[in-house]
Amino acid sequence: MSKTSINARLAMIQAFSEFMDSGSQSATVIFYEGVQPTDTSVAADPNNALVTLVFPEPCIKETTATYIELHPTDTGSVIKTGTASWARIFNGAGEVAADLTVGTDISLANTNLALGGTLFIQPIKLRP
Repeated sequence: MSKTSINARLAMIQAFSEFMDSGSQSATVIFYEGVQPTDTSVAADPNNALVTLVFPEPCIKETTATYIELHPTDTGSVIKTGTASWARIFNGAGEVAADLTVGTDISLANTNLALGGTLFIQPIKLRP
């Protein structure tokens, strides 16, 4: 198994963050209920979408020797009551950047989202 240096891993995370800023729109993250697709090439069921959050441009707030920090998202309105089980990040061109499992890859104070409620993400620190 190969081992990558911390600087190489930080460069990969920075490239990921720059990918998020590509395109004419802002990057978004959509939280879903239900079963997460097996990989990012499988379309998400739009009927399972609970809330969409938008990142500012650029989304990178700070790059340090140990992490890259993304700016907080805007506050989004929950469009359907449900339990957030996973999230999908899209870049500004609408391309899938990553899928995240709630509770493992990303934490929410409360995964039970109610119609009309609001949600936003504090700054995100991506660590190699």
